[in-house]
Amino acid sequence: MENLRILNSKEKKNIYMLINEQFGCDLDEEYEIFMNSRNRIFLLNKDFVKIDISQLRVNSLGLYFGEIYNNELRLSIEGSQLIGKTAKKNVLDLEDEQAAKWMKGEDFEIDSDLKGFVLVKNNSIFLGCGKISNKKLYNYVPKERRV
Repeated sequence: MENLRILNSKEKKNIYMLINEQFGCDLDEEYEIFMNSRNRIFLLNKDFVKIDISQLRVNSLGLYFGEIYNNELRLSIEGSQLIGKTAKKNVLDLEDEQAAKWMKGEDFEIDSDLKGFVLVKNNSIFLGCGKISNKKLYNYVPKERRV
């Protein structure tokens, strides 16, 4: 299994702070937060830590939530759906034509004052997390999940 470690309370506070600063919302503290050696974050139910997995063959744990990248949080599709409904800032609502490009994995020009990582949605559906730089929206949808 990948080298996952449970974050301590100080590290968790840093994750909560990044979520609040970037997206203006909070993550429920009902999760245990794990991080691997590549700064990928996984969420798991807190009851999981009561189970001894040392004798089990485990390939992966929990929900892939996102990744710390240059002290910014880039959320996965599921991570954006988890916090998107309460996010108050850095939410980009795409029109249907733009959403179709997004789901194909394309980067495209966007008329927005937002910068950095943003939650991308179409109507009320959160499609993932992208990055806006120089009026261009960069796509992070994995190839296997594109349309």
